[in-house]
Amino acid sequence: MSRFLGFYDYTVILTYASLLSAVSSMFYASQGNYFYAVFFLMLSGLCDAFDGAVARSKKNRTEEGKSFGIQIDSLCDLISFGVAPATLCFFLGVDGLAGRLILFFYCLCAVIRLAFFNVLEIQRQQTEGGANKYYRGLPVTSISIILPLFCLLQYVLDDHLFVLLLHPLMLAVGFLFILDFPVKKPSLKNLLSNG
Repeated sequence: MSRFLGFYDYTVILTYASLLSAVSSMFYASQGNYFYAVFFLMLSGLCDAFDGAVARSKKNRTEEGKSFGIQIDSLCDLISFGVAPATLCFFLGVDGLAGRLILFFYCLCAVIRLAFFNVLEIQRQQTEGGANKYYRGLPVTSISIILPLFCLLQYVLDDHLFVLLLHPLMLAVGFLFILDFPVKKPSLKNLLSNG
C-alpha cells in the first residue's frame, strides 16, 4: 500500500504539466509580463490536448485510476482554463464592478461546466469507455486559443479599446461554456487527414 494519496504514473504527467504552466501564466501576469503569461496559457492548452490520449494509452488502468484521472483533469482544468485566464484578464485591465462581475461569471461557468462534465463522463465511461466524440458546449480549454488570438489585437488597437472589448469576450466565452450545443471533438488523425 502506498504511503501517498493519489495515483502516480505517467498517465497524469501532462495534466500536471498543464497545471504548472497555468500557474506560471498567473505569476507572469502578476508581474506585467503578458507575453509569457499568454505563452504559458497556450502551453497549458497544448498539454491538455494530449493528456487524455496519454491516459488512455495505459491499458491496465483500474476503475479508481480512471475516476481519479477524470477528477484530477477537471480540477486542473478549472485552474488552467478558469482561474488563470480570469487572472490574466484582471491584470490586463478587466477590473471595476462590471469587469469583476464578468470574471466571476466566467469562473462560475467554468466550474459548472467541469462539474457537469464529470457527472456525464463517469456515466459514459461505465457504459461506453474510450474517448468521447463530441463536446457539449464550448470546452473550457478553448480559452487557451481564444484569448491568445484575441491578445494579438493589442498590436492594432489602443489599450483602452482592447480592454473594453475583452469584457464582452470573456462574458461570451463563459456563456458558451454552459450553453448546450454539440461540438465535434477534434482528433489528431482528423487534423492530419484534413490538413
